[in-house]
Amino acid sequence: MKSWAGPSYPKEPSSRADVPVLNLFNTASAQIEPVEVKDFYRMYVCGITPYDATHLGHASTYISFDLVNRYLRFSGATVAFVENITDIDDPLLERALRDGVDWQDLAHSQIELFRGDMVALRVIPPDHYIGVVEAMNQIIKSILLLQKEDSLYAVEGDLYFRVRRDPEFLQRSHISSSAALEIFSQRGGDPDRAGKEDRLDALVWRRQRPGEPGWPSPFGMGRPGWHIECSAIALHYLNPSPQDDYAIDIQGGGSDLIFPHHDMSAAQGLIATGQKFARSFIHTGMVGLDGEKMSKSLGNLVFVSRLLADGIDPMSIRLALMGHHYRSDHMWSAPEINHAENLVSRLRLNLSRVEVAETSPVMVEICIAMSQDLNTERVIALLVTWCEQTESGQSGGSAGELARFLDELLGLAF
Repeated sequence: MKSWAGPSYPKEPSSRADVPVLNLFNTASAQIEPVEVKDFYRMYVCGITPYDATHLGHASTYISFDLVNRYLRFSGATVAFVENITDIDDPLLERALRDGVDWQDLAHSQIELFRGDMVALRVIPPDHYIGVVEAMNQIIKSILLLQKEDSLYAVEGDLYFRVRRDPEFLQRSHISSSAALEIFSQRGGDPDRAGKEDRLDALVWRRQRPGEPGWPSPFGMGRPGWHIECSAIALHYLNPSPQDDYAIDIQGGGSDLIFPHHDMSAAQGLIATGQKFARSFIHTGMVGLDGEKMSKSLGNLVFVSRLLADGIDPMSIRLALMGHHYRSDHMWSAPEINHAENLVSRLRLNLSRVEVAETSPVMVEICIAMSQDLNTERVIALLVTWCEQTESGQSGGSAGELARFLDELLGLAF
């Protein structure tokens, strides 16, 4: 599947010696830790299920991982970036049935909207943007690897993965089995299905039901479970080095994916390959509205495409979302956009001046702030201070240099 048109990015990134080491909170270790300094990184970010348009919760997540991507590139490294699309799933089929449309047409229309939103928000596109439907062969191969390891069993024609085969299962998520059961039942799991060996065992292949699409496989006509999809796509398209203890460097997504999705994907990856799945599990907070998490099921969504259609500058959307720390849950409010619009206008005006306050110190401080678990709140405070200094008549800086820096590191184009 085609990705989206990417923003221009310098072919000659900065020297690593000039950039502090990036520190990020790793969900698996439950602490902020330095990202290992490397020349090449493998990053996988879980994508959308395309049954509705991109909302601000999505945008916040993808902007956050764009900042990670940009920082690593800015440090001089190469980043292999893969993102999936869950373009076959129960919610998509249910929405298509409700609306009386073909599920494939619904998926394609929402994927196209998503691409447009990512272009507007200046998110660097993935090297591989992969739908589940087009990755079916790779997914089936991964299931066969699990079968070879005797980690699968059948229940009425459906295949399940024995999650306890992974000795670190639930340790990445830091939850008890009882808590896991409750979350599993809320997020697409089937803990009470009769015939399962363990209530937390994960579905990897669902036999075809009447009226549902299916694909041929050695396990019969059907479709894959959610967790094996991401595991298989990441392992195939990021092509891990067999000499590495870890298959990939960064697994990313919203905090609602910590369990069961990321824990179970990692467990399946480990059993299929013998490699631990990811060095770092990075998760973003949830964006809410009116006291509730913003989600399609609740219908309390603020769509990026609607804000853009209303004439909101995409840089204002990006800056507004950067006004909250990426790991923090927060409630969205309309005044956030107004504040961001004012700052965008102020930055544009000051960056158009011939004489501006010193820019080298603020660029150094912004790099330091970003290296400290993406402290974007500090970054915005630094930009406000620089505007104040410029407006008070201070000079000695280069507006062009700062503008290029903000574009390259933060994706903010003025």
